Amino acid sequence: MAKKRTDFDIKYKWNVKDLYASDTECGNELKEIEKELNKFENYKGKILESANSLLNLLELDTEISKRIEKAFIYAHINNDADTLDTNYQELFGKAKNVYTKYLEATSYIVPELLQSEYSKIENYIKSCDKLKEYERNLKHIFRNKEHILSSEVEACLSSLSNLMDAPDEIMGALTDSDFKFGNIVVDGKEVELTESNYSVYIRHSDKMVRKSAFETLYKTYANFKTTLATILRSEVNKNVVNAKLRKFNNSLEASLFANEIDPKVYVNLIESVHKNLKSLYKYWDLKKKLLGLDELHVYDTYADIDVGFSKKYNFDDAKKLVLKAVEPLGETYLNDIKKSFDEGWIDSCNNEGKRGGAYCTSCYSVHPYVLMSYEGTINDISTLAHELGHAMHYYYACKYQNYQDYGYSIFVAEVASQVNEILLCRYLLDNTKSKKEKIKIIDDLLQKYKSTIYRQTMFAEFELFIHEYAEQGGILTSQNMCEKYYDLNKLYFGENVIIDEEIKYEWERIPHFYMNFYVYQYATGFTVAVKIANAIYEGDKTIRDKYLEFLKLGCTKNPIDSLKVAGIDITSSDVFDDTMTFMDKLIEDYEELQGSVLDEQ
Repeated sequence: MAKKRTDFDIKYKWNVKDLYASDTECGNELKEIEKELNKFENYKGKILESANSLLNLLELDTEISKRIEKAFIYAHINNDADTLDTNYQELFGKAKNVYTKYLEATSYIVPELLQSEYSKIENYIKSCDKLKEYERNLKHIFRNKEHILSSEVEACLSSLSNLMDAPDEIMGALTDSDFKFGNIVVDGKEVELTESNYSVYIRHSDKMVRKSAFETLYKTYANFKTTLATILRSEVNKNVVNAKLRKFNNSLEASLFANEIDPKVYVNLIESVHKNLKSLYKYWDLKKKLLGLDELHVYDTYADIDVGFSKKYNFDDAKKLVLKAVEPLGETYLNDIKKSFDEGWIDSCNNEGKRGGAYCTSCYSVHPYVLMSYEGTINDISTLAHELGHAMHYYYACKYQNYQDYGYSIFVAEVASQVNEILLCRYLLDNTKSKKEKIKIIDDLLQKYKSTIYRQTMFAEFELFIHEYAEQGGILTSQNMCEKYYDLNKLYFGENVIIDEEIKYEWERIPHFYMNFYVYQYATGFTVAVKIANAIYEGDKTIRDKYLEFLKLGCTKNPIDSLKVAGIDITSSDVFDDTMTFMDKLIEDYEELQGSVLDEQ
């Protein structure tokens, strides 16, 4: 039985009092913020009367935004730490409502600004030094000029924002709460299969457990293929209509525009991964051999390679390993990351009611917060390193940039987290004498290649297909989506893996298809991180220094140029080729270590 949150020592919990002294203080702040939203009315129709009028509005928006961020994060992280606490459910609901009202209150600002020419803004900036702080934001707004609608329409769209999320919410409610998958037999006992434990049973050492979990799960999805196709079609059509309304050529361009990403980067990723599928096929062949199977099915590809390694690490062990791993990043980085452990940035309790998974969020006024449920596995240490990579990225962006410039693009977000993970892997491989531990580390890293580069790129390719199909006037159905998804699996798994019929329903359970061209960034981020981390680990101080400068940028440069500061040109296929070369080397080491262990037995 899971422990209650009160059973854990305070050193394993984050320090929420850095945000507010109490729940009451946060609740009162939300009430005050809501009252002060009417101040935005004072500037309606008057934003560009003078440089001071523009400055005053921007400063008001910055002040209110900071306060909303702080209150929202307090409510959000407390709710996630214990989702059973109805007080935090209510507080989080209030925070979301205040944020929606803020969006409504400020929805006129951008359309009103865009009634003018940017030359007028430039003159105001020249006459008022303080406006210089907002120059990047103002340029970004005018970059959107042809895609912004009238103030009335923008206000309407803002008020409909919750409804726009309906497909995602319906899909989640249906698959997370309403689906019943039935029972499977595990180790001689009947257990109920759920979305949560499916990830455990699909990796089980017993092939029949994997097969049963796979077939049982997708039998249920097959029964709901028409409903889920209708829901996903609604999401895609929403994106298509939004792109048309805002005068973009297509949904992909509309989605990537905000982050200033050329759609060619998306296409280049797919083409580069296609060119390097042979590395993945090599991994499948090795996995088949190591599992001792005559044939490798899709459901076998998730199976863990069991070499008898089950070492547990307490949280202090994890802390020491992470700190040793990041030493190549230099003394300043090392001292800064120590703050996360010493100052209550991390919540590692595995308590009843805690939200699953792990994440890092940041408050500009305070510091980052990391959530995870630490259980002592080597994967937990990797997760800790990953989230602290995000934390340090936030920390440096906040430290070196103004509030309006600290929020970096999602496109670059995964770089910092993955750099830390790879540095940890390299450190562990070089500093453990246990061959079994090395096999475990390499296997985890190869699975990360599979899940982060190849699988996410396959998702990205499917997502591109369903949007292009709709944009060309096609009607998305369960049949054409299943057919396309099955064909993509055949391509990505290759001829030596048996592509079971049930896999064609997998698209129904992928929540990222409701996040509008999001998943490709996992693949690009990991690819870049491998190149940077390997160079840093091998002593390249030039790359290290460039990387540390990259962490400080926030959004002062677009993502492509930000990566160039780190010494990476993401538009070049060389980045992907180098990453795949490292994967091939890992596969060779993996096979050699496995052979060595077998010889010793």
